[in-house]
Amino acid sequence: MKQSDNISCLQLVRLIIIAVLTIMFIVITHCRGQLEAKRSHMIKKSKSHGHNHHNSPAPAPAPRYGDHPAESSMFNVLSFGAKGDGVSDDSKAFSAAWKAACKVPSATLVIPQGLKFLVKPISFKGPCMPNLALQIDGTVQAPPEVGSRKKYSLLQWLNFKWVQNFTVQGTGTVDGQGSEWWSLSQMLHYNVQSTSKHILGMKPTALRFYSSCNVMVRGISIVNSPLCHLKFDNSRGIKISNITISSPEDSPNTDGIHLQNSQHVEIEHSNIGCGDDCVSVQTGCSDVHIHHISCGPGHGISLGGLGKDKSVACVSDIIVENLSLENTLYGVRIKTWQGGVGSVKNVSFSNVQVSDVKVPMMIDQYYCDKRICKNQTGGVAISGVKFDQFVGTYAAQPLHIACSHDVPCTDVDLVDIQLKPSPGVGGSREALCYNSYGKAVAPLVPASIDDCLRSDGGSIKRIARSPDAVC
Repeated sequence: MKQSDNISCLQLVRLIIIAVLTIMFIVITHCRGQLEAKRSHMIKKSKSHGHNHHNSPAPAPAPRYGDHPAESSMFNVLSFGAKGDGVSDDSKAFSAAWKAACKVPSATLVIPQGLKFLVKPISFKGPCMPNLALQIDGTVQAPPEVGSRKKYSLLQWLNFKWVQNFTVQGTGTVDGQGSEWWSLSQMLHYNVQSTSKHILGMKPTALRFYSSCNVMVRGISIVNSPLCHLKFDNSRGIKISNITISSPEDSPNTDGIHLQNSQHVEIEHSNIGCGDDCVSVQTGCSDVHIHHISCGPGHGISLGGLGKDKSVACVSDIIVENLSLENTLYGVRIKTWQGGVGSVKNVSFSNVQVSDVKVPMMIDQYYCDKRICKNQTGGVAISGVKFDQFVGTYAAQPLHIACSHDVPCTDVDLVDIQLKPSPGVGGSREALCYNSYGKAVAPLVPASIDDCLRSDGGSIKRIARSPDAVC
């Protein structure tokens, strides 16, 4: 009985072991199947992803700018057909080059050195893209014959209109070739045909800017203009630096730099010699700084003439300093016509050296460019004018201040004036002052300057300021 029970127990244990092993085999086999299935799925997924990647479009290659170079910012007039031989008419080439450069930011229009370009009257119009530059290294010449300009504008030669952030620079020359015009002027219209008379009254300015802003002119030379060499009308933000202006002493009406209705102007470090005013400041000008200028020959630095034909004239905030004038007709002066209206105020002339200048300091409210001018009442009010630190020699008179009988000059200061007659000038010419009020501060040479001005009075100032309301 016991033996039979033992056999039954052993069989039961054996069956249990077999059952456990069977279950373990089933579990292991199931798990292995799942792992294989998962592995197969992962492989298929990986292959699937690799297949999709292979068929996807390749990324676009980086741009190759070398294949298509950016548009050049240099525009040489030779590339537009200019000859530069001084004979061929290069006007069309200049015009085409300007139009192309005008469309490109920071472009430079190049007039190359060593060549002469004959250009008829032309207008360069803006507005253009910012920071356009005109690089003049060669010579630009106007037609020398007066008759050759009959078909073209006679008031300007190189005319810039509506330009902004623009620079004219270089080492070249702008040559107005004005000698024939001067010869006609000196004939005083006698024995000149009517057509020539008409042209004579419309002599062109060499380089003119109209209604422009933030303009710089530097480095170039402007010579022999028929009329003004460099002119700014209705412009602002002007800087003129290191330029040379030259025409003969007897070339009529050839102002060096002419400003009209322009503000925020600086003229510096330049040499000017011409047949009229080295710098002329006209009505509508304010905030003008003129300094380190060498002037001669010429008529000096002038404000005016102002108030012609009873017109309104407004000029203010003018600083003129560090000048050298030699063999000029005047040094610094303010000139107004009788009968004008408006004001000139806040003007300073200082640190001026003169050598053989006819009249170094002048205020002339009886200006007349004819032999006889009609006397008129009224005048442009002049106030706040300072003459400070003048030294050198004069050829005729040290000081001439002739103010309007109806509107006296007020707040005129004479400070540190030391002027002597030029060698060969007989005697010591005395200073002249008429209807002018202000103060004089020593040293003052000659002594006649000391007693030239009257003491200011409140009623005089009220009279002098009455026309100022129009400005």
